[in-house]
Amino acid sequence: MSGTTDSPRDLKAGGRLSGRVTVPGDKSISHRALLFGAIAEGTTTIEGLLPAEDPISTAACLRAMGAEISPIESGAVIQVKGVGLDGLEEPSEVLDCGNSGTTMRLMLGLLAGREGRHFVLSGDASLRRRPMQRVGQPLALMGAEVRGRDGGNYAPLAVQGRKLHGAVVGTPVASAQVKSALLLAALTASGPSTVIEPAHSRDHSERMLRAFGADLEVGGEMGRHISVRPGATLTGQHVVVPGDISSAAFWLVAGALIPGAEITIENVGLNPTRTGVLDILEQMEARIEVLNQRDVAGEPVGDLRVHHGPLKAFQFGEEIMPRLVDEVPILAVAACFCDGISRISGASELRVKETDRLAVMARQLKAMGASIEEQPDGLIIHGGQSLRGAALDSETDHRVAMSLAVAAMLADGDSTLERSDAAAVSYPTFWSDLERLRC
Repeated sequence: MSGTTDSPRDLKAGGRLSGRVTVPGDKSISHRALLFGAIAEGTTTIEGLLPAEDPISTAACLRAMGAEISPIESGAVIQVKGVGLDGLEEPSEVLDCGNSGTTMRLMLGLLAGREGRHFVLSGDASLRRRPMQRVGQPLALMGAEVRGRDGGNYAPLAVQGRKLHGAVVGTPVASAQVKSALLLAALTASGPSTVIEPAHSRDHSERMLRAFGADLEVGGEMGRHISVRPGATLTGQHVVVPGDISSAAFWLVAGALIPGAEITIENVGLNPTRTGVLDILEQMEARIEVLNQRDVAGEPVGDLRVHHGPLKAFQFGEEIMPRLVDEVPILAVAACFCDGISRISGASELRVKETDRLAVMARQLKAMGASIEEQPDGLIIHGGQSLRGAALDSETDHRVAMSLAVAAMLADGDSTLERSDAAAVSYPTFWSDLERLRC
């Protein structure tokens, strides 16, 4: 993948952070706006779309199947000319999903019901190691045919489009990617479908599909039952993408940890299925205020102001994991500076992300002198011990790169970071924002 660099980036210790920052658009919402716009009737306009590698991969795949999408550039309003629910063409080439698990998993659901058409999906070396049966197996209950390496678990994956039938499908994990793939498949099935999750995962797909006109209902305990009746026409919409709370999390933790810091993060999505990181920061007694709360295109949004202050140790498990799975790396950094022992459990999902994030964070923070015990499903971190500058490596993971940048500011002595450009996967301007806020 891109995200490699010829020489390591120097990370200076010390300094403080102050000012205002707007983080890039929410990655999950950006993917969905492109996908739903492509299968809608008419034109969808998207403001604030994340101009990073993963959404660009989604756009490239959709263009290869006939959707017209304007160039994805920073600050641009993106236009998507939809082809309708059944208008996607069989591509003449392999669909390259890059490093994006969201692209590949949602594409499986989107393409499984394209009767008579054949598709092949692949990606970079990292993506080809990530498990896909968690989508392929539940789709098979609707009649989908997905083949690949190791029984269909690893890309390259071949999808033979079929007429799908409605089904009641219980997902094996609380995963918004699995759920969204099934909802996309259900749009063109021969009858109604219901997806039942073991826990409530992020609900951007449900919110946006309804806005586009899908016949979709959410019910059951905590909204875990999502039903789709096929036949409705999706219509192009104007979508405003809020800032990604997963990207805001780096500034929230940095502001809470770094002496003298005061940072305001503007226009952050506050969807309750995504705000687990705020719950844990509250448990830590971090000094965070939510300002200017409002609704934008069906999604709750606000500004977040954070000040430095002492932090208490925390613990959380699988019950909150669907609401903060992407924030675990930066919370591991926070734990190093909390007063006491912090415990993260129920996080085995992190072992099949862009990297094995539990192993990578333990390895990199140990190189800085942190006291961390790696568990099968989490981490035990002893706080209150100084970190030292070290030779670090993102190991090609964007969230690891940005987490280590925060750790390096708090270390005794300077650090270097190999493959720092990995941050561009979700936050292309991270390094320039860091320099601008630093004082």
